[in-house]
Amino acid sequence: MVYCRLAGAKAAEHSANHEAVTCCEQALLALQHLPERRDTHEQAIDLRLDLRTALFALGEFVRMRDVLREAETLAEALDDPGRLGWVSVAMSHSFWLMGAQEHAVASSQRALAIAEVLSDGGLRIMATFNLGRAYHDLGDYRRAMEFLRRSAEAVEGDLLRERFGQAYLPAVFSRVWLALGLAEVGSFGEGMAMGEEGVRIAEAVNHPFSRIGAYWGVGSVSLRKGDLHQAISLLEHGLGLSQIVNAPGWFSTIAPTLSLAYALSGRRAEALRLLEQAVARGAMRLTGHGSIRDTVFSEAYRLAGHLAEASTQAREALALARTYKERGSEAWTLRLLGDLAAQHEPPQIEPAEDYYRQALVLAEELGMRPLQAHCHLGLGTLYAKIGRWEDGRSELTTAIKLYRAMDMTFRLPEAEAALAQVEKP
Repeated sequence: MVYCRLAGAKAAEHSANHEAVTCCEQALLALQHLPERRDTHEQAIDLRLDLRTALFALGEFVRMRDVLREAETLAEALDDPGRLGWVSVAMSHSFWLMGAQEHAVASSQRALAIAEVLSDGGLRIMATFNLGRAYHDLGDYRRAMEFLRRSAEAVEGDLLRERFGQAYLPAVFSRVWLALGLAEVGSFGEGMAMGEEGVRIAEAVNHPFSRIGAYWGVGSVSLRKGDLHQAISLLEHGLGLSQIVNAPGWFSTIAPTLSLAYALSGRRAEALRLLEQAVARGAMRLTGHGSIRDTVFSEAYRLAGHLAEASTQAREALALARTYKERGSEAWTLRLLGDLAAQHEPPQIEPAEDYYRQALVLAEELGMRPLQAHCHLGLGTLYAKIGRWEDGRSELTTAIKLYRAMDMTFRLPEAEAALAQVEKP
């Protein structure tokens, strides 16, 4: 049993996750033949936590959830606060994957409370990170960045290589998710610096799963800013590595994001080909983050000229975002629905304006400056189409100021050309 567990840990360290699962399962079978004592119950919990880590890396989230429920029951029966804390961290991650962010927050808070009582630094780091990630998906970017920054600052020195029982390096993922939050509020300079630091750590340790996450994170920040060449390079690198090490969960995350980058850069055929692969492999439903994924799919379809598919995905995304209370995703989807209504022939003026205004209200409340700029551009372009010149000038001028302040040069030519048109009358 001990040998199997050590072999599983070694396999997981090298991202050989199928082998890690097999070793953990063999150890659990061997454990059943030992007397029922406290130490064997403790080992049963620890083995399930190890198994959960390997299952996560393989994208087997339903089975992972079942394993964690068994571990939670054992930890509560054993009255072992330390192990219950680590099970709570794992449960919070499971809830996050399912899109149940309020449950993820509650589990993380329970783990954090246990960490404070026990003065367990590793448990504190993971509970803090999970809190930040859950708040990010809820659209509470200010609070998310507070926890993620705290987590990133705690993982320094010798702890940079520590995984705390996870499939990834928390030193990398804390920085990646902090970078994503900074991008949502338009702080691209700090976001890129933080994300690139995560890349350097992942490459220095040479941990494949963490490298994939780092490439996806910095690629996503680059995409949000409009630096398409860098975004595509990083996302392609991450997607290729995910296939080499057999990490299917990453395909569901990276493929739609890369397809959007292709579509924005005018590579429509490649965008559609990758979208078709993602749909065929069920990437849109692997985890609970359906609204985020559907929004990216929809935007890629829109840019590729497939408006019917784009509209279907956008409406599904909006319903999911509201169900799971993913307010940031809801705001991006409302703006996308505005674009679709404006792009309709003939333009659906009132629906488009209403969607843009709804998105703008949420974006302003959540501090999402890039989205604010896109909404003003959409409104300005829409008003120009219908001859509302003064309104168009006001919206486009605001969009240009925001783009320049954030150094988002990708959309500037479009906004400046639209402003030149409305200034002619």
